[in-house]
Amino acid sequence: FFVGAMSANPFTPFLEARGVVVLDGGSATALEARGHELDGRLWSASLLQTAPDAIVDVHRGFLEAGADCVISVSYQASFPGLLEAGLDDAGAEALLVRSSELALAARDSFVADDPERVRPLVAASVGPYGAYLADGSEYDGRYAVDDAELKAFHRRRLHLLSGTGVDLLACETIPSGREARVLLELLAERPDDVPAWLSFSCRDGARLRDGTPVEEVARACRDAPRVAAVGLNCTAPRHVSELVRRIRSAWDGPVVAYPNSGELYDATSGSWSEGVAGGATDDAWLSSVLSAREAGAEILGGCCRVGPADIAELRRRLIV
Repeated sequence: FFVGAMSANPFTPFLEARGVVVLDGGSATALEARGHELDGRLWSASLLQTAPDAIVDVHRGFLEAGADCVISVSYQASFPGLLEAGLDDAGAEALLVRSSELALAARDSFVADDPERVRPLVAASVGPYGAYLADGSEYDGRYAVDDAELKAFHRRRLHLLSGTGVDLLACETIPSGREARVLLELLAERPDDVPAWLSFSCRDGARLRDGTPVEEVARACRDAPRVAAVGLNCTAPRHVSELVRRIRSAWDGPVVAYPNSGELYDATSGSWSEGVAGGATDDAWLSSVLSAREAGAEILGGCCRVGPADIAELRRRLIV
């Protein structure tokens, strides 16, 4: 599966045992369901300071629902974003580390309750540059910065999170071929061997948000070091199976798919609504994930608007 130096793929034991890995769902969705308001630019990362126990509880809830891997709430936490929120440099670094620590604490407490249980994985989320802008730019990928600025934005956070004890990084909701290339270059320059998955936000069944063919970025991942899986997330359910087939044609390793519920997000109002994105129903999401499995994806879960109950049902349907 890999080119270049990297330790064993952390997904391998799960895939060898039963052929699939179940991811978690939308942590922000679960936090909002508990009454937390996530209207600010930091989104779920805002609770790293104010409600860390709630984050642990949400991670634990997904694990109890059957997730084999939980993703930290660092998606929208970046050094520039945290500094703009009033933290100093040391405080920003500490908060990013805390995002991993909370996910690891949830995993460790879950395993401690049943030492015979298979040890789930923890992935540190690395969101796109557009998540920092908090203006919906992750849904088009057309940033007004050059490659050097984009690389500088990602480098320190990526290096820091890879050293927090997590099993892998989740470079997720990547909307452009350019940002994918930058992330792959940064993965190659790290001194550690912590692997990452890359998952893309796509506008249809063939292309990333910026129009890059998904096969193109899948091939780039195939030729890069430290890539544990390639796939898609935060993409409308109706596009999932076709995207998986296209990725599978250009990538030999595990394929990851965790679409959103199918609802449309309005970055201006910060609200979700039903629309043509894929049918905002639990059935649409579940059907899309099961179709992704049939198309060749092995690592499956949910993104925005997918909660623990959905993940429990997905596990029930996948693992017999």
